[in-house]
Amino acid sequence: MSHPALPLNAATTIADLRRHVADWRADGRRVGFVPTMGALHEGHLALVRQALKAADRVVVSVFVNPAQFAQGEDFDSYPRTLEEDAAKLARTGAQLIYAPAARQIYPDGFATEVRMGGPAAGLESAARPHFFHGVALVVAKLLNQVRPDIAVFGEKDYQQLLVIRRLAIDLDLDVEILAGETVREADGLALSSRNAYLSPEDRRRAGRLNVILAEFALALSEGAPARAAEAEAVSKAERVFDAVDYVTARDAGTLGALPDGPIQGPVRVLAAVKVGSTRLIDNMAVTPP
Repeated sequence: MSHPALPLNAATTIADLRRHVADWRADGRRVGFVPTMGALHEGHLALVRQALKAADRVVVSVFVNPAQFAQGEDFDSYPRTLEEDAAKLARTGAQLIYAPAARQIYPDGFATEVRMGGPAAGLESAARPHFFHGVALVVAKLLNQVRPDIAVFGEKDYQQLLVIRRLAIDLDLDVEILAGETVREADGLALSSRNAYLSPEDRRRAGRLNVILAEFALALSEGAPARAAEAEAVSKAERVFDAVDYVTARDAGTLGALPDGPIQGPVRVLAAVKVGSTRLIDNMAVTPP
């Protein structure tokens, strides 16, 4: 069924979603997809605009996925702003918002899990061991429901991007996974829906995360040994933030650990820190010396 209060076409059921997509397919249209949890900001909208360049019609889903939140995380307080989100999407030119209820994704009796290894190991999984299993499950379902030609995921969640690419390969999903560049605020802080939780003082400190990563990346690109550069970056982060889950350099293709010494190939520096009660993640590409 449609949602009469929204300024663009909306689907709330799988059947309605597939009717829209089938009509586009019948006209020979190429279909793009951008999955979100709503509370849309310019980072999300940049992904939508990228999808619109790669496809003729674009579906944007808005679904706060309970499977990727552990007990005590911010599922209940996560911002839900569907009407505002739809207005922003209408201005981008997106053709359809898909806003299913939880029972559409996880109906009564639902009993299936998706377990991820490979790029899902470590980093985010060390702090949130449930996370990528929940992400992989909902993304597999959404991709099967929409059946797009392309789907766009942001590089801000770099580990997630690699996990989704692995998922698509391993499950033979007929979709091309595109990466969208991270969109940043004036001081370099990566845009995130959770930035809204930051107090003014915490927001000021949050801007240091990008600086610390940029200095880390520069040291590696100039030939600094990986372990020494990482130790320095961790030390800087611990002086600024309330908790540091990780600040590290990993192989850009696999997220495998690096040997010590100067880097030899493409690398990503990645970080997860807490500012007050808000957890922030970020990453940056590093070019070898």
